[in-house]
Amino acid sequence: MTITFDDFLRVDIRVGTISRAEPFPEARKPAYRLWIDFGPEIGEKKTSAQLTRHYAIDALPGRQVIAVVNFPAKQIGPFRSEVLVLGVPDADGEVVLLGPSHDVPDGGRMY
Repeated sequence: MTITFDDFLRVDIRVGTISRAEPFPEARKPAYRLWIDFGPEIGEKKTSAQLTRHYAIDALPGRQVIAVVNFPAKQIGPFRSEVLVLGVPDADGEVVLLGPSHDVPDGGRMY
């Protein structure tokens, strides 16, 4: 299926910095709860992510990530996820985060 450029523009993909990470023991699969700062326009949003294989919880704060910020919020157990952090699978299907290769201002939109 192909999409138009206008379809692409409707997906709001931004960079943010993880400000806080906590265990998420209620999740069905091992996951963390994350709070991500997307700058003054969007603010801080929270999400849950299955990152436990490659990322130690204490190494996540300060890391910049890419996320979709205009999906509707989704209830995941007792936690309300507000954004979708983007990643790609490694050879074993485990999440590897997408992020900028250089520091950039939080809230920058992907283009």
